[in-house]
Amino acid sequence: MIKGVKVKKLKVIPDERGRLLEILRCDDELYINFGQVYMTSCYPQVVKGWHYHRLQTDNMCVVKGMTKIVLYDRREKSETKGEINEFFLGEHNPMVLHIPPEIAHGIKAIGTEEALVINIPDYPYNYKNPDDYRISPHSEHIPYDWGRKDG
Repeated sequence: MIKGVKVKKLKVIPDERGRLLEILRCDDELYINFGQVYMTSCYPQVVKGWHYHRLQTDNMCVVKGMTKIVLYDRREKSETKGEINEFFLGEHNPMVLHIPPEIAHGIKAIGTEEALVINIPDYPYNYKNPDDYRISPHSEHIPYDWGRKDG
């Protein structure tokens, strides 16, 4: 596992009215600070990435559909520099993925429907000076192939 990345398995609590999924609490080990909560979506087989933040820590949870979220440790002084981690998050595997600053990450919806991702970063988005840096999803600088691995 890339140093600093954490995973919190989530529990779905169903009853006759519906279900409850508690994502992040202020007394969780993953919780650092509150910045904002937002939802992003990803259409089937689309790759959204790579991107990273210099300051922001992300806490991602997929509440609809299924995704593959891939992380790449691009930090120069990290003991896990160059490592890649794949996580399959969504309705069939509910969890929160804690992504530290400087870790490049991307999302691919792997099912047949739009995936909905909730992110709870520790900083609010700064419209005048965004902490958002992008790398092509097919960059030769990150040794990863987004293609499906059949077999």
